[in-house]
Amino acid sequence: MKAILVHAFGGPEVLKLEEVPTPKPGAGQVLVRIHAAGVNPYDTYMRAGTYAIKPSLPYTPGSDAAGVIEAIGESVKKVKPGDRVYTARTVTGAYAEYALALEGQVHELPEKISFGQGAGVWVPYGTAYHALYHSAQAHASETVLVHGASGGVGSAAVQISRAMGLTIFGTAGTQKGIDLVKREGAHQVFDHSKAGYQEEIMKATGGRGVDIILEMLANVNLAADLKLLALNGRVIIIGNRGEISINPRDLMQRRASARGFTLWGITPGEEADIHAGLIAGLRNGTLCPVVAKELPLAEAARAHKEVLEPGAAGKIVLIA
Repeated sequence: MKAILVHAFGGPEVLKLEEVPTPKPGAGQVLVRIHAAGVNPYDTYMRAGTYAIKPSLPYTPGSDAAGVIEAIGESVKKVKPGDRVYTARTVTGAYAEYALALEGQVHELPEKISFGQGAGVWVPYGTAYHALYHSAQAHASETVLVHGASGGVGSAAVQISRAMGLTIFGTAGTQKGIDLVKREGAHQVFDHSKAGYQEEIMKATGGRGVDIILEMLANVNLAADLKLLALNGRVIIIGNRGEISINPRDLMQRRASARGFTLWGITPGEEADIHAGLIAGLRNGTLCPVVAKELPLAEAARAHKEVLEPGAAGKIVLIA
């Protein structure tokens, strides 16, 4: 089979398409024929060797994929060959034609969801769900500001917030992105490439501020975020690429908080809750991943460059 391998940490050029043996599932494992693999920003940090989790070399990147169960190992009861699934992590890596996964790492992919869309489920939707339900403990009467709402996590957060009944403000940096965020259900969308957009947001709240901010780039926005919060507001830090200085007084006078998490730190109970919620949303149509671009597996390096570029309008996936 063909798979992307990383033999040394570095730039996108270290992603090499190679021929490797097709793995066989052991006890408690399944073999998934991968049709599409999702590309996430954290994949690029891991490839560069700068992420908190540093895999042993060589390795195949990717946690998110969608495909069909090809074979199962002993004691596997949850799935059978032919089942459509999405993956939430794998054993051998998702950027490949086949991947081994534990039985608990594969989940039902409803028929109405394409493989390309399924490759955009776990990290984007799992992150957004965990941020809103578990970390922010959001309520329908509240207002949420989703920074970078046209990206994978951002568009997922807009859809989940809409299903929860929140009032949704979103930001995007291009007209295409703004149109996408409006289409996905945001009540108001602001152009974060224009100076003064924070004042527009505060004005839209009548000066009250927003209850929840989902922050994808804390090293750029966090200091300004704190000034946008309402009383008891909270910023949920989802993404960050460096250091930033803040004034804690902005938190103190609002009795507010800034909270961070990683999806890898969730408890088994939280993960079960996330998958139950996501599968229900995928079945009933309230959740529908937006795919911006599908690229062949051989163009993984291009995907790693483009996933970090501004102006996102959905998810980038690799077709295996």
